[in-house]
Amino acid sequence: MATLQGTQKDNAAQHDFKAAGADGWRDDVATALLVLADGTVLEGFGFGATGEATGEVCFNTAMTGYQEILTDPSYLGQIVTFTFPHIGNVGVNDEDIESLSLAAGNGANGIIVHADVTEPANWRATRSLDAWLAARNIVGLSGIDTRALAIRVREKGMVNAIIAHDPEGRFDVEALKAKAAALPSMAGLDLVPGVTTAQRVEWDETSWVIGEGYGKRDTAARRVVAIDYGVKRNILRLLADRDCEVVVLPATATADEVLALKPDGIFLSNGPGDPAATADYAVPVIRDLLESRVPLFGICFGHQLLGLAAGGRTVKMTQGHHGANHPVKDVTTDKVEIVSMNHGFAVDRESLPENVCETHVSLFDGSNCGIALTDKPAFSVQHHPEASPGPQDSHYLFDRFVALIDTEKASRG
Repeated sequence: MATLQGTQKDNAAQHDFKAAGADGWRDDVATALLVLADGTVLEGFGFGATGEATGEVCFNTAMTGYQEILTDPSYLGQIVTFTFPHIGNVGVNDEDIESLSLAAGNGANGIIVHADVTEPANWRATRSLDAWLAARNIVGLSGIDTRALAIRVREKGMVNAIIAHDPEGRFDVEALKAKAAALPSMAGLDLVPGVTTAQRVEWDETSWVIGEGYGKRDTAARRVVAIDYGVKRNILRLLADRDCEVVVLPATATADEVLALKPDGIFLSNGPGDPAATADYAVPVIRDLLESRVPLFGICFGHQLLGLAAGGRTVKMTQGHHGANHPVKDVTTDKVEIVSMNHGFAVDRESLPENVCETHVSLFDGSNCGIALTDKPAFSVQHHPEASPGPQDSHYLFDRFVALIDTEKASRG
């Protein structure tokens, strides 16, 4: 890690300088530290909330959509390092929050960027990223070599860490090292209770249109029940766009509670943590729902839970997939799509039983990105087809779900 530390120090030395009187100039004092679980300490400059943020460090390669990323409940328990150097320059607004609850605490724990966050320059911005992060209690750090940190994660795996931000630059480094070393592994953590809705939610908002904003669904040809493991708002909008009445239920909903609503389709949402931990209470419900033969569609965490319910297993990935430029092949059509990804666990294709076929494959590393059951009307994908601002190559999956619903309804008469 000596190279990473050395690079970081060079970056810090090139940060803004402040006048130190007639004798010359001095460097700014580091106001934030990134302390990795292995004892590595990187100095930088804090922004957003003051205090400490703990979590698993991952890197995200997206160039746009940072507000979607930071409010994606799937990032709960993680510190997001952006490899693109300029983050925050379009500011933030209240329309682009993705967590179902608009309150703080339903997304990423912390953020790491290379360049200082500038004032916003976008007509939709209502405030700066710095002020928004402070209001949501998200700690930020800038001024380090984020590409070097990304290489460290790529080569050695995602690592637990602490970001500490003190405007005066006062830190107990040894205490921070001990705290970072003691953080629990993401493997085995059920983080869903921290993000799922506490009560039933009726959803009718449709997609955003320039000059109009978000719309409202007028009619409903189908009813979809969404089980919320950390759902993103744009998933629900894309379902509403397709004339679906959407009812969101907590992650702890029973199969009887879901089926009592007489759904035409069931949706399993994205979410944070280890799916094998959440499976203790989620998988028995999903298996009962599969027996009902109501069409079922899962995304990301929901994909992993469907894989577990079908008899497969999930595995912890070394670096995970986080970004908006991932190539995935739909093997049912032989088409390649560019997708948004955010996951640190994957379905192990070798564990899948004979009644499960693989539908999508990552062209980065060959990992599984989609499955379909051959004996039940159910399918799922690992990526985020609803991504907002995009890419939108995978929107067809929502059409595929609606077509499956309509086919099943027609077969029942």
